Order: sequence, then C-alpha cells, then structure tokens
Amino acid sequence: MILVTGGTGLVGAHLLYHLIKNDEKIRAIYRSEKRIEKVKEVFSFYTDDDSLISKIEWFNADITDVPSMIPAFFGITKVYHCAAFISFNSKDYREMRKVNIHGTAIITNLSIDAKIDKICFVSSIASIGGSLDGSLITEECEWNSQEPNSDYSITKFGAEIEIWRASQEGVDVVIVNPGIILGSGFWENGSSKLFTQVYKGLKYFTEGITGFVGVKDVVTSMILLMNSNVKNERFILVSENKSFKEIFFSMAISLGKKPPSIKIKSWHTAIFWRFSWLLSKLTGKRPFLSKSSAKSSHSISGYSSKKIQKSLNFQFQKIDDVIKSVSKNYTIS
Repeated sequence: MILVTGGTGLVGAHLLYHLIKNDEKIRAIYRSEKRIEKVKEVFSFYTDDDSLISKIEWFNADITDVPSMIPAFFGITKVYHCAAFISFNSKDYREMRKVNIHGTAIITNLSIDAKIDKICFVSSIASIGGSLDGSLITEECEWNSQEPNSDYSITKFGAEIEIWRASQEGVDVVIVNPGIILGSGFWENGSSKLFTQVYKGLKYFTEGITGFVGVKDVVTSMILLMNSNVKNERFILVSENKSFKEIFFSMAISLGKKPPSIKIKSWHTAIFWRFSWLLSKLTGKRPFLSKSSAKSSHSISGYSSKKIQKSLNFQFQKIDDVIKSVSKNYTIS
C-alpha cells in the first residue's frame, strides 16, 4: 500500500488521482474533512466518476504528532511525502520548522522503522543553491547558508537533510525540486491564487524570472521515479524559465481578461513590504507582502531540468499550454 502525506494539497490531490487511475491502493493523510472536498474538486477536472475518491483510505493524522502517525504506516511499502507549510511571512518560521523539518523527521523515522521500500519527497527549487557564474541552476549547485535565504528555503533544505538520512538507513529515496507549480484547484491558496488574482483584474507585474512547471508533470515525474530503479537522487522539475510578466500576460489572455499594465520596480516593492510590515504591527493582521516575496518577485534565476529529461526520457508540457488548460478549469469551477 502507498501512503501519501499532504494529499489534500495541490500536488497531493493531483497525485492521488493519477495513483487511483493506476489502480494503486492508497492511504492518504488528512486533517480536515473540508480539505477532502477540495480533492473532490480536483478529481472533477479529470473525470465525472464520483466513486474514485471512495477508493482512497483516508487517515486522520498530524505529521508532527508521532502517536497519530504510527498506525498510518501499517502495511505501507511506499511513501509520497507531499505535506508542507508554505509561507513567506517571517512570523510563520517556527511553524514551518515544525511541519517541514520536524514533520519530515517523523516521516523519515517511521519509514526506517517500517522498512519502507522507497520515499518520494516533494521539495522545492527554493532549497537549491544559486549558480556562481550565472549559468542555469542544476541539482549540483550547493546550498549556501551565508546567503539571505528565505525562511521557507531554510526549512525545505532542512527537510531534505532528514530525507537523505533515510537513504543512509536502508530506505531508497528520490527528491523532486519543482519550480512554481501551476495546476487546477485550490484557487485561493499558493500559486493557484495567481489565476484568481489575474481573473479579478491584476494591474501590476514584475519582470523577475524563475522556473515554472505544470502539476501534472510534477506528479507524473514522481510516479515514474518511484516505479523506476532510480534511487538516492534529486531532480529539478522545471518546464520553462519565464518572467512573471510573461506568466501574468499568458493567464490574462487565457482567462479573457485585460493584462496587467503597471510595471513594479524593485524600489517600489522595497517600500511596499516595509509599509506592509508596519501595517501588520499596528493591526495584527498578516502582511500583504513580505520581504522575501518582494525580493523573489524581482530575482532572475534560471533552472535546468536536463537530469530528469535524460533519466526518464521525460518531456515537459509547455507552460502556455498548462496555463490554457488550467484557465479553462478555472472558468468552469
């Protein structure tokens, strides 16, 4: 049987559908019944068969709580660890450490104890070091703790260290490092919220560049790696390196909306995140822009996916095609 953590998130939900389609026996961790409804919505983008969701064994547990997680590993042979806390708000650092590092340590320990065959961990390009000479970033680029890394980056790097520990204790592992993931569902959270913002009339854009990938390519890569002889390797999953301007314009065209027209420069965001920080201190509300997200919106980084392409003879879907498909689902949801 396969265990999926984070099954009620974007990657996890799409992964569950593809595993079910392959007639796999699955146990998925959940914490809220409402989140399962989100998974049902994701399934609806693939099929009208409402019975598929019932083939999943839903298991109520918290990955940061050992007693609740121990029974989840009974009879498990493979683990897809997709659960994570994603935030660019410095106030969430302790919670991110708890979920991303401590939670992954628990998954690692229980996998070792249960003699799991293989773990697939969903990390991020945020946990990969930068290129020293300006070339495309690869899996070989080393993490530099002296750089001003975001809190999220730090916790995902820490989580990878825990997963590598499993590989030293007899459990095969594969790590995927996706870029910004674009996929259908969860329209009010994470990267999917970009479609909502553009649909509502996003006016601003930046010209920072980073890697983007479709969620279907992410989960397909994960399944292929888990069913292969590949082990103890990490893989960047990026279809194309594009600017946020290009992404927003493509979304606007696909959604039939007016593209953003106001370019935001780095000094603008430097003012905005400071104002946001001050406002959050005065009101107690979460800041609408953090220092790290302001920085990343202008950062220019290119990533190479040659390793996964060579290892699996894998071809990524073009990002414009991903955006068209996701936009179509957005308008009917």
